[in-house]
Amino acid sequence: MKNLKIDVVLGTRPEIIKLSPVLSELKRRKIRYHLVHTGQHYSFKMDRIFFKDLRIPDPNYLLGIGPGTHGEQTGKTLIKIEKAFLKEKPDIVLVEGDTNSVFATALAAVKLGIKVGHIEAGLRSFDRKMPEEINRVLTDHISDYLFAPTTMSKENLLREGIDKKKVFVTGNTIVDATLKNIKVAEKKSKILSRLSISKDNYFLLTLHRAENVDNKERLKEIILTIKELCKKYLIVFPAHPRTTKRLREFNLSKDVKKIKNLKIIEPVGYLDFLKLEVNASLILTDSGGIQEEACILNVPCVTLRENTERPETITIGSNIIAGWKKETITTGVHKMLKKKRRWKHPFGIGNSAKKIVDILLR
Repeated sequence: MKNLKIDVVLGTRPEIIKLSPVLSELKRRKIRYHLVHTGQHYSFKMDRIFFKDLRIPDPNYLLGIGPGTHGEQTGKTLIKIEKAFLKEKPDIVLVEGDTNSVFATALAAVKLGIKVGHIEAGLRSFDRKMPEEINRVLTDHISDYLFAPTTMSKENLLREGIDKKKVFVTGNTIVDATLKNIKVAEKKSKILSRLSISKDNYFLLTLHRAENVDNKERLKEIILTIKELCKKYLIVFPAHPRTTKRLREFNLSKDVKKIKNLKIIEPVGYLDFLKLEVNASLILTDSGGIQEEACILNVPCVTLRENTERPETITIGSNIIAGWKKETITTGVHKMLKKKRRWKHPFGIGNSAKKIVDILLR
């Protein structure tokens, strides 16, 4: 255990959140690790508030991959991460999720003979048009330790012929992060007073996925739907940089800014966002992680997609798939507002990081 050396690689805000409990557990047990920030979506400067909120030390490596095509991001990550691995010579590399840099990191490690642990393994939307689905499948099939959040994700892996000895149901580290930080957020965050909003008096909207915001027809339809909902409900919208850029390119920015009852704000830190989530009467999102957080926090969720890799949230009734058309979104909103918040989330009890580190040490 004293000689075990781990490299933990992250590159997006969801990865920072979900890996933070693992980093805390490694620190608690005095296990050596190096932290690598690929910078796939953001610079470290933009992510710094998440590092601060989650009390994560600065990365040992900043790769600065940045935006680009799928091939560019994957190729740049392969080249840069390989150099870091050759220098550090870790025993194990930990990755989380389904981004281009996750797959590239796993591929670089495997080719160097380094063991790979994939946190949140086995998620499937069964939609190969999603780049994330390709990344998930490929990463799972080259990993040595597959940490599945639920029995459903484990079954996906076994159906694909992956050796059951490699698969471990650990729960999802997002539960660890949410339970640890929600009380801190409720106490420290002043976001509600800053925005002059109150509990259960608003919807929370997030929108960033390429299939929605890079498609003018879809984005326009979603905005028209939001405009219609705002006739009756207040909606808080932390606008993702990608979405803001597309709204400008499609000449939709002015229309969005004119929508009454739509509060457009800059992206916020983790604690502020948690507080916005837990106090919302409903969440509209195309994010996978937010579907999980809404489920954990007992807030009804309407997913602005045509599928989900979190089907457990549909099964227990915390979430509904509404697609991108006005009729299905408004129907979904009205249905979820009537929901009794009695579901029990399926993602574990908040000890996933401990389980993962236990398995690695064994």
